[in-house]
Amino acid sequence: MSKPQTLWIVDDDLEMRKLLDEYLVSQGFVVRTFPGTRNLERRLARERPDLLILDVMMPGDSGLDLCRRIRQSGDDIPIIMLTAKSDPMDRAIGLDNGADDYLGKPFLPQELTARINSVLRRRAPLPPGTPMPDGDVVRFGDYRLDLSTRTFWRGKTQLGLTTGEFALLSVFVKKSHQPLSRERLIELARGPGSENTDRSIDVQISRLRKIIENDPARPRYIQTVWGFGYVFVPDDPVADR
Repeated sequence: MSKPQTLWIVDDDLEMRKLLDEYLVSQGFVVRTFPGTRNLERRLARERPDLLILDVMMPGDSGLDLCRRIRQSGDDIPIIMLTAKSDPMDRAIGLDNGADDYLGKPFLPQELTARINSVLRRRAPLPPGTPMPDGDVVRFGDYRLDLSTRTFWRGKTQLGLTTGEFALLSVFVKKSHQPLSRERLIELARGPGSENTDRSIDVQISRLRKIIENDPARPRYIQTVWGFGYVFVPDDPVADR
């Protein structure tokens, strides 16, 4: 049997922590809860959960602050943000700071479980030998995207991508030179029925451009198709067979 996956929940609401702890343990997860972000980064240096669940609005250091620092350090640990605000712009801010997904309060525990499983599935490496229609490794410019090990490299340097960013870049390299609408990108990267918005895709594309483009304001690879969506234009794509 596979090892149970570990979740860390950071929320200042005691009742919310108890509810999520009880429910997620019943779903087979190992759960630890924290009332705030204090010393959490030190803990992360010593031990690693499979996924972090961070409440956005907390007294003092917010979940958004912690998410931002984690990403700035180059850590790509999966993060789901919980927010009491339903405004798409507030959610986009979370994605812009590197969150993999978000969920607005109030929510059903079953919905959070579905989001957790979705993020973890996108993060999990494929089993060795899994056939890949376009090859395991795709190269463009100085970059190398390994679809089987879910790693991304510039030369000999590995670059950290969130699960959402990796899923989106994987779609682009598999559909290079094909203009894709925002709705189609959401469907391919997140799956049918995803509640992600056009704004969330724009935010993740902005983050990808900052990683792979020499000049994000004048993108070479991820180009805008005005009035429609985006297209990925590699200079000389090569797939290892």
